[in-house]
Amino acid sequence: MRTLMTLAHRLAHGLHLVSGVLLVVMVVTVLVDVATRTVFGASGGTIDLTFRGGVEIVSYSLLFMVLFALPYSVNRGQVIVDLFTENLPERTKDVLNAVYLLGFALLGFGMSVRFYDAVFRTIESGETSQDLLIPLYYLYAVVAAATAILGVRALLVALEQVLDSGKRS
Repeated sequence: MRTLMTLAHRLAHGLHLVSGVLLVVMVVTVLVDVATRTVFGASGGTIDLTFRGGVEIVSYSLLFMVLFALPYSVNRGQVIVDLFTENLPERTKDVLNAVYLLGFALLGFGMSVRFYDAVFRTIESGETSQDLLIPLYYLYAVVAAATAILGVRALLVALEQVLDSGKRS
């Protein structure tokens, strides 16, 4: 079990690093797009360095950046309101947090199933993105995998939390 948790943590960390790269891609894309449009406007349309698909690149980068960051962040940075739980025993707090993480797992698995279905629908229809003409089933397949990883990671973190709280009691 510990090996599975370590493997899931490493995968989540790797996706987190990819998420950081996607953030840089977004920033560079916006910067280049604005610069090329400025040159185009300043030259009166004589110098055209603009490129198609900038909005799609930023949109899909944002989508994947968020989805790739979630599995690593699932046990970090949760907003905790201690007003109701401050007097509860630690084990009870851990169990409540595990239930919260199970909600993340259900969300991840539910989204994964829906995007998995969307992969086959878009294969049949042949839908592509508007500017770059990327087959949408590629994008949906990556989203389905990322949300499945979120579900598995949240489930494992919840189990780990319950098991660790049992050891402390």
